Amino acid sequence: MDMSGEYRIAAPIQTVWDAIQDPEILRGAIPGCEELEKTGDTEMAAKVSLKIGPVKAKFAGEVTLKDMVAPNSLKIEGEGKGGIAGFAKGGADVQLVEDGNETVLTYQAEAQVGGKIAQLGSRLIQSTAAKLADKFFANLRDELEES
Repeated sequence: MDMSGEYRIAAPIQTVWDAIQDPEILRGAIPGCEELEKTGDTEMAAKVSLKIGPVKAKFAGEVTLKDMVAPNSLKIEGEGKGGIAGFAKGGADVQLVEDGNETVLTYQAEAQVGGKIAQLGSRLIQSTAAKLADKFFANLRDELEES
């Protein structure tokens, strides 16, 4: 399933770039994130609790930042296992463009799920995945505009 979106953030491009790599800011931006800890230069370990339809699951996994071209683009990849609920993995190609004192962030994301959550139906999963992706980037924008 594929998703995309665009956000205008009232912050300079370098501030947005730095925020995307900051575990504290990402923890606040990722919906349901309980823990996010840097484990390497571009890797982080995450614990996320999500409700997808009637299924509530805790996922433990990894977030990796790849293909970084400072301060204009990168790919965020994540994969988590939720025990009997199944697994979720996906990624987002993020582009940042400076526009005066603001930054225009665009993303193209894809997600895959398996296990019990995959049995919920593609429309529910697509809708939930799109909402989660949108919420992440909205939270990131809000976090940057509040500081």
